[in-house]
Amino acid sequence: MRSRERRSLLLEALRSGEADVDDLARRFDVSPSTVRRDLQRLSRENAVTRTYGGAILSQRAPEPTLGERIGVNGAEKRAIARAAVALVQDGETLILDAGSTVAALGALLKGRRCRVVTNNLALLPVLAGESGVELVALGGTIRPTSMSAVGPLAVEGMRRLTADRVFTSADGVVAGRGLCEASLDQVALKSLMMDQAADVVVLADATKLGRAEQSAWAPLPSRWTLVTDARAEPAQIAAMERVGARVVVAPD
Repeated sequence: MRSRERRSLLLEALRSGEADVDDLARRFDVSPSTVRRDLQRLSRENAVTRTYGGAILSQRAPEPTLGERIGVNGAEKRAIARAAVALVQDGETLILDAGSTVAALGALLKGRRCRVVTNNLALLPVLAGESGVELVALGGTIRPTSMSAVGPLAVEGMRRLTADRVFTSADGVVAGRGLCEASLDQVALKSLMMDQAADVVVLADATKLGRAEQSAWAPLPSRWTLVTDARAEPAQIAAMERVGARVVVAPD
């Protein structure tokens, strides 16, 4: 393999979440020193930033707005939402995180009897008039890109509540690392949501599996559920199952 081709593949590996020199060396069947030289070259080209033991991409992908997300993989998100709502039992307390897939799930709670705690502003007009839904809105600093509340006020409110189940999403889900997002405010609240719930359910379409384009991370518990769509590859599913996930694949 030529060095230029290997450096291109190194960048792809970094985008998928691999960052350790030894792991990259094994993947490309070269010595760690060769990987270090490649990373040093990419660093001089401002493509990566060196870290202790590896590297990260120098430029993170821009965070899409909620409006942009709604229009992407819409059929898959609706299928995931239908599979996820089947996990809900009447009378449960649910935490619904931000995100377009979680919003699709929330819309399916119309006519159900449950308590919903959410920072997802898109869900407030959807569920506010439902007689069977007790709606608790977390306040805080509003993130316009995700139309969600984050920050100390949201964290303090969440700290005082517990739930049967949390439904969360992310910009990326990487086996062994967790959920990635664009900001620390997001992952701080997301981590607390998972701590406060007895059951953690991650809603992520197949394009988000293995994706590590953002810089803030929320680790997952030892046992959790992933609901994804039928495009998920067997290797992706197996990787999630190895780190404690129960995988539910939504039918087309």
